[in-house]
Formats: sequence, structure tokens, C-alpha cells
Amino acid sequence: MRPTDIDPSERPVVLIWELTQACDLACKHCRAEAEDYRHPEELTTEEGKQLLADAAEFGDEQLVVLSGGDPLYRDDVAELVEYGTEQGLRMTLTPSGTASLTPDRIDDLAEAGLRRMAVSLDGPDAESHDEFRQEAESFEQTIAAARTAREKGLPLQVNTTVCGETVDELPAIRELVADLEAVLWSVFFLVPVGRGTVLDPISPERAEDVMEWLTTVQREAEFDIKTTEAPHYRRVALQQRRGKGCGRPPSDAGDDSGGDRSTGITAGNGFAFVSHTGEVFPSGFLPKSAGSVREASVVDIYRNADLFERLRDPTKLQGKCGACEFRFVCGGSRSRAFATTGDPLASDPLCAYVPDEYDGPLPNQQSALDAD
Repeated sequence: MRPTDIDPSERPVVLIWELTQACDLACKHCRAEAEDYRHPEELTTEEGKQLLADAAEFGDEQLVVLSGGDPLYRDDVAELVEYGTEQGLRMTLTPSGTASLTPDRIDDLAEAGLRRMAVSLDGPDAESHDEFRQEAESFEQTIAAARTAREKGLPLQVNTTVCGETVDELPAIRELVADLEAVLWSVFFLVPVGRGTVLDPISPERAEDVMEWLTTVQREAEFDIKTTEAPHYRRVALQQRRGKGCGRPPSDAGDDSGGDRSTGITAGNGFAFVSHTGEVFPSGFLPKSAGSVREASVVDIYRNADLFERLRDPTKLQGKCGACEFRFVCGGSRSRAFATTGDPLASDPLCAYVPDEYDGPLPNQQSALDAD
């Protein structure tokens, strides 16, 4: 099933399960503030299998992303991938670039039925990437794992964080994504949660420039591009499509990401996140629980929880997001709105666009005044 065929009121395009928050890295942007030990109340293997069985009730080919922390801190990952595959799920994985990502483990995951592996690159070389990830040799290990995945026939996704520290490196990272023969570049615009609160976000105007550049890259590149926590990329692409630029809209090539489409996803609307202890959030960057999979099916929580229902209703958006003519194809980052205001329905402060008929306060107005 293609992402554009999915009704987000009935099922998520992407369901992420955070297997653990344990990780050997101390990445500067980490929303989980990961440590090098496992939480004693993580979902067990059997509870995880029940979660996957429940997720299969969403429908055929439901996409499940196993994440962390570093999911490979657990020794049951291949077992869970195999079980999920048997349930008819499309199982993918986002491991950390550490020594745990060995060729043998990648081979086991491929044999278990893994459909895609994602690695993170936040710099085009060891110096910049390892500094961001706070771990020596992370770049070397990530590149080696990426090449092994391709050798095993696993489609490769590359994730990159956009913030003040990394934004100038994006063109060089783009070249590396192409060199690794990745099928998708997922570009994450920083949300200030966890360790990410100490990083400098880029300005709305710089974000607009980056998104315009991404539409040009998408037109030229052999890989697809999606943005994470920047749904206004769809607005930028649509404006260009209507004659305000030359880029083509985000690809509709049917990848496993459920990424940015003209009917794309946002937190709680086509997207759901299950924490390591079973809490169901609209997104890992919007840590507001709608229930626990230990008490109810993830299907019931996603479809019927009040928080999810409100996030799926664009008419409930506030500020300039609520007045924006692009709210049905964009809607702004609900996670960033929550992180900066405490209200998941507030305007996204990263968006520079102001609707013609909107004359209310701007979400980034105060920060601009402070800068003056």
C-alpha cells in the first residue's frame, strides 16, 4: 500500500517503536538523552510481540520502525523483525553508528526480513560527525555499516539533523548520501527537546532557504528526500510547483518512509510513537502520552484517543497555522509547537510563511524582539 492510499484517521503511515533508550553515543541532539544502560521497565520480548501483533490490525504492510537509543542494545531485535515480518508488517530499523552494528548482525537482520536500514550522518567527515555524535570512530562505523547494508541488498536511508552546527555541511552530506547509494535522505529539522535544547536552531528564513534548496536537490538526485518535523517543506514545494520556483514536489515514488507527500504526515496524523516503556505518543518529539500499550491496543489508542483526534483536525490549529491556506497539506510541526509553547496546536515557530489575511502575532516575534 502506498502512503498516499492510507487514511491517517484509521492507521499511521509510520509507527515507531523505541525498543530502548540505551545507547553508547551521547549525541548532541538526542531527544531521549540516552545513557549506556537499559531501563528495567522496557517492554519485554513477549510484550513487544503483542504490540507487533496488534499493529498488524492496522492493515497489510503497516510500516514499523524499530528505533532507540540504539535498538541493537537488545539481543532480540532479529527475533522481533522476524515476528513482525510474519505478521505482515514492513519492518525497518534505525540503529546507532557504534561497534554493535557488525556485518554479522546486519546479515541476521536481513535474513529475518528487514526491509530497510537507516543510519545517521550529521557531518560529511569523521571530524564533524564524531563531534556531533560525541563518539570517536562513529563516522567510520556508520559508513562501514551503510556499505554492508547495501552489499546485503538492504535499501539504505540516511538521516541528518539540521541545526546551526550542521546546516553549512548539508551540500557535502548530500554528496555522501549519493555516494552511499541511499534510496532516501531524511532531513530532520531540530526540535528543542532532550539534549537538543542546548543546540542552536536555524532561523525560519534559513529554514526556508534550505527547503528551497532541497526541492532542487530532489529534482536532480537519484534518491528521494523527506523532511522530519518540517512539514512546510510540502508548502515550499507546492509554491514552486505553482510557478514560484523550479523544483519538483517531494517525490511520490512509494518509499517505505511515509515521508513528505502533498497529503503528508505530522505528529498524531499518520504518525505514532511507542516509547520503550509502552507509552503511545503522537511523536517521539511530542512526549505527551495518549495511553499505554500495556493497557490498550495501539490501534485503539491511535484511532480513538482525544489527543490524536485533535491533532488530526486542521481546523483546531491556532495562530497563523490555523489561518494558513496550506494547513491541510502542511499543518506545521506539532512537536516543535509543543516544545516551544506547551500547546501542540500552536503555530510552528520555524515557519517563515505568513498567510496574506493573517494579522495576528507571529510565533517567532518575541525571539526577534529579544535579538534586537
